Amino acid sequence: MINNRAIDKTDWNASSIDETLSMVRDEVDKVLSASPRIIREYTAHLTKSTGKYIRGVSLLTCAIDKEGAIHKDAIRFAAAIELVHLATLVHDDVIDNAELRRGELSLQKKYGKRTAVICGDYLLCAALMLAGDASDKEEYLKFDMPKHLSRVVLGELQQHINNANFDLSVHRYLKIISGKTAALFEAAFYAGSILSETDQRIIRKYSNLGRYIGMIFQLTDDCMDFETTEHVAKKPVQSDYEQNVITLPLIHAFRTLAGFKEKAATSGLKREEINEAVRKAGGLIYTRSLAKKYYMKSLKILEELELSQEKHLRLSSILNSAYRVF
Repeated sequence: MINNRAIDKTDWNASSIDETLSMVRDEVDKVLSASPRIIREYTAHLTKSTGKYIRGVSLLTCAIDKEGAIHKDAIRFAAAIELVHLATLVHDDVIDNAELRRGELSLQKKYGKRTAVICGDYLLCAALMLAGDASDKEEYLKFDMPKHLSRVVLGELQQHINNANFDLSVHRYLKIISGKTAALFEAAFYAGSILSETDQRIIRKYSNLGRYIGMIFQLTDDCMDFETTEHVAKKPVQSDYEQNVITLPLIHAFRTLAGFKEKAATSGLKREEINEAVRKAGGLIYTRSLAKKYYMKSLKILEELELSQEKHLRLSSILNSAYRVF
């Protein structure tokens, strides 16, 4: 289905991705540093732990139209997406009792869990207000940010419900991360594409691409918990099982090794036992193989989309950054 709505080019600009991304960072910093006085000290602390803005970059890239211009609402949507992501990290650190976030003290470690939870809630509200300030209300309604937020929250809840569930299936796990992690990438790709495209079939391809890339990012993260150091990751590693989070490499070990799941359920597991079991069962190899399937699906979509050379290169770069350890 093609939407024939006329596009008013007065709301577009020809700024580069880097220039537009700088505007997105300014929007996020404004929310964090100039928030109401009662919460400003806490949100200002978060300016030290903002990341690479990969979701924001994804949205801006998808928003590039055929003339190379980007709608100004993409800046608001990208900043809103990054605020939602930051809110989920704040809440994750409370749940995991994490002390570090991107090399800095986590909000919950510095100010306490209750303060961190409330700040995370505030960030979600700020994100909704920012997205709602879009100049084109029709595009905001099409974005339907609350729907994407609910998928992220329900994914987090599903993970929590399945903590220490040694019977967690691969199918159920993939469904969990499709909400917890992939839904926000899907939202970013969708939000960008509705600003640059009118054909709903093309917009669905962008959404699928975002979901696949989000799945790859999470599967990559699952492997990093076994393969990297806290210094490199700038967050706790070797900690998923200790937080009762069962990830795909361990699920595969439970399915493959006789008696391993029963031992976990009855007497618990030491980190050395987990690492050896995952190695013996080929848990990382299995996780990589699933990530590769999503990678190949993503490549197929990139070939199907009629993209400029710059847009193709940028989306390929985002995909390859997700697939970075494979």
